[in-house]
Amino acid sequence: MRLIRALFGSPGNALLTLFLLALLYALGKALLLWALGAQWWVVTENLRYFFVGQLPPELTWRAWVTLLAGLVALAGWLGRLGILPLPKAGWVLVVGIGAGVLALPLPVTLWSGLFLSLLLSLSAMALAFPLGVALAFARQSRLVGLRLLAIAYIEAVRGVPLVSLLFLAFVTLPLFLPEGFRLPQVVRALLAFTLFAAAYLAENVRGGLQAVPKGQWEAAYSLGLSPFQAALYVVLPQALRAVVPALVGQFISLFKDTSLVALIGILDLMGVARAVLANPRNVGLEREVYLFLAVVYLVVSGAFSYVGRLVERRMGLGVR
Repeated sequence: MRLIRALFGSPGNALLTLFLLALLYALGKALLLWALGAQWWVVTENLRYFFVGQLPPELTWRAWVTLLAGLVALAGWLGRLGILPLPKAGWVLVVGIGAGVLALPLPVTLWSGLFLSLLLSLSAMALAFPLGVALAFARQSRLVGLRLLAIAYIEAVRGVPLVSLLFLAFVTLPLFLPEGFRLPQVVRALLAFTLFAAAYLAENVRGGLQAVPKGQWEAAYSLGLSPFQAALYVVLPQALRAVVPALVGQFISLFKDTSLVALIGILDLMGVARAVLANPRNVGLEREVYLFLAVVYLVVSGAFSYVGRLVERRMGLGVR
């Protein structure tokens, strides 16, 4: 009843509601009619290629086990930091790392598709986390030189677009490496994503650190903890707990940004889509392919957003 009153409570609201309903009906009808007659075979025939790319069928299981092990290890790590309420976080971390080590021996040149997009975002976030935390503490340090270095790095990286870092890693990095030594393109892209994510994560963590009362430091020192122990066991868990929504949002943004690696020739999910559309047999089927990609990105991002809300609920965030 309250919803009806809000939508049709006045002549203006009623007209606006009817107009929006008519617009949604027209758009939905047009989309449904197109979807019923669309050439979805271009998606079904290349479904495995979209998900795991060039991996041979006998190695496909390793890809999914690796991703699952990475998620388990990440959950255990967050549990150790006090972000996830896991009673046996240490064992969860060990099991995840062990399963990942056993399943990971996959040729880097074969990483592609959705598997590569997820692996890039998860790995970059995991590698950027300690660097971002270190930068956050360095920016608040009393050592002027260390603080200025942290500020310079954070502002320099945040001041340039991610695609420029990708091109720098792709074109410039080999100039500083020994002759004959060449890093795979995926590793260079991972380095760029890690450095980029660390700068933004540092600011998120710094916001959490500023929310922790100074009395927490004093209480930790009164218990005989060293500054490092006080930061690791008392202050950092509280700071991270305060910025869980920002961290989840950053990971989702990082996952979607992996589509930029297609610009440097890496076959992530977007790169695979371009390869599929380059086939003369699939000319004119861009709408089907890109709509499928939009749904995949929406489902994955929505899943991580849902997990983030569950974590917030378990931790009592936003509840008074």
